Amino acid sequence: MAFKHITSRDNPIFKQLRKLVDQSRERKKTASTLLEGVHLIEAYLQVYGEPRLLIIPEGQSSVEATALIQQLADVDTMLLPTLMFAELAPVASSSGVMALVDIPEAQVPASIDFALLIEDIQDPGNLGSMLRTAAAAGVQVAYLTKGCTDAWSPKALRGGQGAQFVLPVIESVDALEIVNSFAGQTLALTMHGEGLYQQSLREPVLFAVGNEGAGISAALQSAVNTCVTIPMAHQGTLAIESLNAAAATAVALFECQRQRRTRAS
Repeated sequence: MAFKHITSRDNPIFKQLRKLVDQSRERKKTASTLLEGVHLIEAYLQVYGEPRLLIIPEGQSSVEATALIQQLADVDTMLLPTLMFAELAPVASSSGVMALVDIPEAQVPASIDFALLIEDIQDPGNLGSMLRTAAAAGVQVAYLTKGCTDAWSPKALRGGQGAQFVLPVIESVDALEIVNSFAGQTLALTMHGEGLYQQSLREPVLFAVGNEGAGISAALQSAVNTCVTIPMAHQGTLAIESLNAAAATAVALFECQRQRRTRAS
């Protein structure tokens, strides 16, 4: 193990890590990103093995972080002043450990019967939450359009809590090409459409979810087989007109899972 104590922001390694935090282009160029927190690093360990580098702050880390650092004693480690460490961490209340890791290549199943298409989601926390939900619901692949925020940013990774390590994520896709090539029914979640609970979701299905504010584009709505909506109490009479994108995604995906579990039993 190599151990480095870095105290200058001009250090080239620290400057490179800052680029990985701030720039999607740099993450794609180097196929690497930063993980923050014990849970994310342990999730990566379970699937892909040891990280390339551990980053820890001066002072005391949490008990869990200390145990993880000891477990990864053979991994190169960088010690940073507290303020410099905070510049890399996506949250103020860090557990006291980060890791530099390789971004894995997505392994897409040959046959797909449950897919999610995400169009132009901008908030990394929302995206991470949607991917976390998709992984939990059994989605086999998540497609992200060119207008989506980066699925491998530290904030999106924190929101996903390890989802990106088990759910194949294909970025920068053409939404219409994905819909037109999918061998099954394609559904778009919209404000106005057929009721979600009236749909049969036991056969191959792709759900499309749109931007937080604008929703799904008109072109994508026209391309899918059916636009569906989630029935809500007092719809049209309250200021709250719709679920947010992440919540709507969760309802739709788990309705699909419910129907399939019902069939299986």
